[in-house]
Amino acid sequence: MPFHSVLFDRDSDAADSGHEPDFFSDLHLDQIVASLTSGREDYRLAPFFHHALHSVESVRYRHHVLGDLERADVLSAVQAFAAGMARMREHLALVDKLHYDLQKQRWFLEAGGEYCRVVSAFSDALDALELESPGLRSLREFLTTYRASETFTALVTETQQGKDELAAIRYTVHIRGSRVRVSEYEDAPDVGEEVQAAFAKFRQDAARDYRVRFPNYADMNHVEAQILGLVARLFPQPFAHLADYCVRHRGYLDSTIARFDREVQFYLAYLEYIAPLKAAGLAFSYPRVSARSKDITATATFDLSLAAKLVDEHTPVVCNDLHLAGPERILVVSGPNNGGKTTFARTFGQLHYLASLGLPVPGTDTRLFLPDRVFTHFEREENIETLRGKFEDELYRIHAILQEATPASVLIMNESFGSTTLRDAVIVGTEVMKHIISLDALCVFVTFVDELASLSESTVSMMSTVVPDDPAVRTFKVVRKPADGLAYAAALAEKYGLTTEMLRQRISR
Repeated sequence: MPFHSVLFDRDSDAADSGHEPDFFSDLHLDQIVASLTSGREDYRLAPFFHHALHSVESVRYRHHVLGDLERADVLSAVQAFAAGMARMREHLALVDKLHYDLQKQRWFLEAGGEYCRVVSAFSDALDALELESPGLRSLREFLTTYRASETFTALVTETQQGKDELAAIRYTVHIRGSRVRVSEYEDAPDVGEEVQAAFAKFRQDAARDYRVRFPNYADMNHVEAQILGLVARLFPQPFAHLADYCVRHRGYLDSTIARFDREVQFYLAYLEYIAPLKAAGLAFSYPRVSARSKDITATATFDLSLAAKLVDEHTPVVCNDLHLAGPERILVVSGPNNGGKTTFARTFGQLHYLASLGLPVPGTDTRLFLPDRVFTHFEREENIETLRGKFEDELYRIHAILQEATPASVLIMNESFGSTTLRDAVIVGTEVMKHIISLDALCVFVTFVDELASLSESTVSMMSTVVPDDPAVRTFKVVRKPADGLAYAAALAEKYGLTTEMLRQRISR
């Protein structure tokens, strides 16, 4: 098929999303994207990470491309192309910054030459590779056709001619006082070797080198510019050809190649981000995605944002497993505070969103649902501008979510209704849970209300665990087990400073 994008298998999916989704900060996806795009600002990658896919075929299209890019030979070819295109853009940036037209034109010629070299080398490299992905195979076909086009062949020929003409210019600069004159170069014998040979017999020790190196600034000073102007007057034809070249090839950069150069950075950034995590022994996999089946599973999975920080600090990462099958739709997570419940909820949301971007996800044996939207309901600070109390604001936000959510949505509810009494939390939580059950949507519900864990066959109870012999020590493992009825008691104890650890600290004083 004709190549149009390495990210999208259909034109209808290719629109950039300029807005960060509302749930990004709750799931720490904003931190992940900030790291992914750091140093790559020129490529404007953030919109690609804001744009989820809704087609299984589109997700698989990206999986195939990434499968090729994970091979060292393919990755090396793409990285060499990207580096060459970056050098070309640096040359073009100089054209905008420099002051003298003749120098601008020479750097434009240099940019054109770099472009021709990079495109040709990349095409040759792809021709020598076994590619599996439809995206890169169609790119290879495009490059073959493009290299044979009249437009590109003319650019290659005229770029080389321009370089050859300028390289053939030889001239002499005559300086007398403040006067400078330029003339054509006349061959003269180089007496340097004769002088060195004549004085060699007087050499005793290595002499100090008093030569001064001139700084190689990109921009010329006014004297250099005047000398170049004199050279152009002395050799008008090559410089006339150069000026004509710049006019006729002003738009030499092919839009399809420019698009690939930008889009492939989406993949390179993610592979670079997860490389140290994989080196630390953490697993990633290409999830089997479905827009119909809500049977999901992930083994040894983890919060990607947290893992990146822990690996950087050389701290072990705790992994967890999750799965839903049959009528199961909602993971109700309870247990002691600071035990990993929120991290587990973020992991659930990250998994589904990263899967919808067509990227490898944390964990092994992953099978995930492809959602239409992701919704999060996390605790918020009171906002005086809304004139709503904390509990009222929670109700307002959850009402808005339930109005928009569909059976194809994924919901992450974290410590909802913690600002009210247990009785009210049970009543409101039950009604919200019933609505989610009726929607048949996938959900993680982190709560201190243990009753919600056994509300129906759709709910599955999970608990964050502690060390059996020392309940104050968290394992950060979240496992399937019935709620033990202690979640609310633990929340109260922490609220009033009566946890085991807090009491130990007081006694030790």
